[in-house]
Parts: sequence; structure tokens; C-alpha cells
Amino acid sequence: MESVTTLVGQGLYMAAAAVAGLGLARLLRSDNTLGCLIAGVLAGMLLPVIDYDTGIRAENLHQLVFFVILPVLIFESAWQIEPQVLKRWLGPILLFATLGVVICALIIALLTYYGIGHPAGFPWVAALLTGAILAATDPVAVVTRMRESGTGEDLLTLVEGESLFNDAAAIVLFTLVLGVASHSVMEGGASTGEPLAGAGTIAVYFAVTFFGGLAVGLLCGLVTAIVVLFLRSAGAALMTLVLAAFGSFYLAEHVVHVSGIISVMVCAIVTRACLREQSETYLAHAQPTWDWLGLLFSALIFVIMGLVITFDMFAQQWLSMVVAIAAAVGARALSIFMMAPMARFVGPPIPKPWRLILGWGGLRGVIAVALVLSLPVELPYWWTVQSMVFGVVLFSLLVQGTSSAWLIRKLDL
Repeated sequence: MESVTTLVGQGLYMAAAAVAGLGLARLLRSDNTLGCLIAGVLAGMLLPVIDYDTGIRAENLHQLVFFVILPVLIFESAWQIEPQVLKRWLGPILLFATLGVVICALIIALLTYYGIGHPAGFPWVAALLTGAILAATDPVAVVTRMRESGTGEDLLTLVEGESLFNDAAAIVLFTLVLGVASHSVMEGGASTGEPLAGAGTIAVYFAVTFFGGLAVGLLCGLVTAIVVLFLRSAGAALMTLVLAAFGSFYLAEHVVHVSGIISVMVCAIVTRACLREQSETYLAHAQPTWDWLGLLFSALIFVIMGLVITFDMFAQQWLSMVVAIAAAVGARALSIFMMAPMARFVGPPIPKPWRLILGWGGLRGVIAVALVLSLPVELPYWWTVQSMVFGVVLFSLLVQGTSSAWLIRKLDL
């Protein structure tokens, strides 16, 4: 009973810090993520004063992130997208989220590996982990400013849909590379071999995991819609949707052994598409519910980031951070401008101004932070990777996020 009481107290402490962060964001007129990050730093400074332990440990963060936080965040993001507009842009979105993600991750890996130039301390597998994490984008700040400026639904759907599918693919890639990295450590050391070793096997595994998750998510979405229609109750519908978010992940990940994140994403999209005619009857409260759940978990992720970030990261890893920032921004731009001309073969052509928004607006945020927080401390380079990702996220918040409004006005979208 004492451990349960302690756990509740720790959860309340972090939730209170998240609420304080939302208040700070309002006072500073900044994004919620930045306010929660500051609140997390302040909450961490307060811990020695009040002699309190938050219970945050590197070994339990992975389970918390993958089994609790990510299913909610992915389902909430997928629920926001209008299925009819998504159908129009599905071809380009899938192109960016599959081939584009792999290209972006590989470019980041190459640039960070040779930029740091320390094969013993930062081997190829560490560079690939960094690439997979930083391939995930979070353009929430950009989308907010686009909505404020009256941007068309097509561009909004392209940006949000690309980010959603991009995140899901990046998480699959991260899980794959993390498995390789953990195996290397158990075998007695991280490999410093060539990055393309076993590329064929990796590609097949990635395809099976990705498209297997699509199939499981489709099935779960259809079943969820049928259950909601059968129950004919708004309260029961909300309960079913929350169950679907966690259940589709569990079924895909632990029973079928494919991507749980892809399954959650497709489940949300299919469920909303099937219930679009009944949304006013059964799902009147669904949107507000997913809004506050997404806000809560996003806020908690940045509070945790604030709790674990240290001054030593900037003092000792500043060069690695600079390399990672340059690699992340450059790789994102290159991957978008390489893939964009190909979009016309799978869907509508993408105008050049839209490509600029996709490139510069590919901020790194909650998903990147969640993934890097889940790194096992057994990996000898985990702190370096975490410092690099934190540096890129801070750059996204302070530079890319604040300059996006100017870019949107300049492009007259």
C-alpha cells in the first residue's frame, strides 16, 4: 500500500509541474512545450530542497513511454486528421513516411558519425539510433500558426498526416535499431562496422513490421467502430476508444509481433472514418477527451525532460549538440526536397512553398524526447545521444518554432 501511495504522490508531483508549465507558457506567451520544459527544470531544482524522489529511473522510462504515453499520443494525433482529405494526400504522405524517413535517418547518421569522429565512443549503431530518433517530427507549433493564418485544409492535412505517419515509421525504425544496439552490448561491445551491414534483412523486417501493423490496425479499427455502434452510448464510446488505443498496441506488439504504434495510428483513422456519420450521436465528447489526454501526456514528457536535463550536457556535449542540430535540419531539408518531386507519381504535386514549410517546419518535439528518454543506460553512448536530441529539441522550440510564423507570412500560404 505504501508503494501505491508513493507512486500516486510522484504522479501528482509531475502532473502539478505540468499544470505549472502550462501556466508559465501562458505568462510567457510561448508554446506549452517550452513552458513545461521550464517547469520541469524548476521542479528538478526543488527536489533537493524538499528532499523528494520523483521515482523517475532510466530503467522504467522505456516501459512508461512505450506502453502508456506513445499509444495515447499517436491515437490522439491520428484522431485529429480528417479522413476524406487524408485519402487525397495518402500517397505523398506514405512516400515521405517510409522512404523519406529512412533517407532522413541515414543522412543524420552519416553526418553525426563523421561529424563527431569518435568510432569508439560514438559507433555506427549510436549514429543510427540518433538518426532514427531525430527522423520523428512534431510540427504542432507550425500547425497552430498555420491555422491562425487561415491556411488551407490540404496543406494542414499534408503537414499533420506526414508528421503522424513519419512518427510511426521512425518509432518502428528506432525499435529495430535499438534491438541491434542492445544485442551488440550483450555480445560484448557496440559494433563499429559498416552501417549497411545486413541492410536487406533490416529492410524486410521493417516492411513486415510496418505493413503488419497496418493490417492489425485496420482490423482493430473496424471492430472498434462496430462495438461503438452496438453500444449506442457516448460514455461507452469513449471507454471503447481508450481501450482501442491501448488494446490495438498490445495486440500488435505482443500477440502478432508487428508494430504497435502503426496499429494504434491506423486504428484511430479507420474508427473515425467509419463513425463520421455518427460523430454527433456517439462521439460528441471524443474530441475534448483526446485533446486533454494528448495535452497531459505531452506536458508530462517535457516535464520529465526538464527533470533530467543538466548543465553538464551543455558544458560537455555542446559540440555534439551543434553537429546534431546541423545534421537534423540539413537531413530533413534534403529528404523533403528529394522526395517532393516524386509525389506527383503517387498523388497531387507538392508546390515549392509547401516544401519549405515541410522542411523548416519539421520540428523535433515530444516523440523525439519520448524515444530518447527510453534509451537503456546499459548503452555506453546513451548520454551522448540524449544530449544531442535534447539540443535539437531546444533548437526546434527556440528557433524553428518562433520563426515559423514569419515563414508562413512570407510564403503567403
